[in-house]
Amino acid sequence: MSKVAVIMGSRSDLPVVKKALEELKFFGVEYECHVMSAHRTPRLVCDFAESAKSNGFGVIICAAGMAAHLAGIVAGHTTLPVIGIPCSGSSFNGLDALLATVQMPSGIPVATVAVDGAKNAAILAIQILALSNEALAAQLSVAKRTMIDQINENDRKLQTELEDL
Repeated sequence: MSKVAVIMGSRSDLPVVKKALEELKFFGVEYECHVMSAHRTPRLVCDFAESAKSNGFGVIICAAGMAAHLAGIVAGHTTLPVIGIPCSGSSFNGLDALLATVQMPSGIPVATVAVDGAKNAAILAIQILALSNEALAAQLSVAKRTMIDQINENDRKLQTELEDL
């Protein structure tokens, strides 16, 4: 199975990124996590993106706040799917990062999740990898079924509580 690369623009993004790493680990997906800056280490970012496929990666997740150019720079240097996580923390509460991540030019797509939506970024990466991995697809089906069961159980409890009103 291909690995997932998780790149943070800053070490301060780790509290957000941990949710993605936990999800990848839960599903048994191998990953590497690195700090690279689109602005401070652009050559490192480009080199990593250009060699990612040959290094065994199948998807790249990029987390960045503020100007959030990381996912776009990576997407411009690879044919792999890139998922952007806009991070909050600026005076704009992540809106700046969100807009920077979703406003990619034609031909350079970046799938973007919600501000601080690292868990969904990991699930999307897993779904992409599951297209060619039946075992991973089966794990996803079980996880979806578990969510449905939890919601149904919560509704049953609510209905019982409402009867007592």
